[in-house]
Amino acid sequence: MTAQATAPTTADVTTRQTSRPAAAAKPVRWAADAVSALREGARVRLDYSAQSLWRVDRLIEEIRREGAPYAAVETVLRGLGAYAGEVVVHQTGAEWWTSGGEHWVRTPDGRLWDPVDEARRCFAGDGSLRLLCRDATGAGRR
Repeated sequence: MTAQATAPTTADVTTRQTSRPAAAAKPVRWAADAVSALREGARVRLDYSAQSLWRVDRLIEEIRREGAPYAAVETVLRGLGAYAGEVVVHQTGAEWWTSGGEHWVRTPDGRLWDPVDEARRCFAGDGSLRLLCRDATGAGRR
């Protein structure tokens, strides 16, 4: 098992958050809150691996099929998008960027990714956090 596939502890997240750019503070917290809420409420364990995004995509699809109004799940979607962004950060060494209240992940090759918006697109039935991660990490080109 690689270090990238192991689940970070709260201390790891806190340490990384204090040594990372200020733009990462909110998304790191949103992701940690989503991981905690899913672990406690739905008994779903997320480990910051690319494989875990299959589970996240399925979860968003289930929420959409249940007919939940967007306003009721907006915070959950933001947290799941931030979680996907953190997966990309862990896999690639990317950094969070922010402007005007929006948050993006910038990969080392200079590309910008919007995982929070991708989570919203997933909820609308037109997106995939797993595929965003695959594209951002270049896993599909290997």
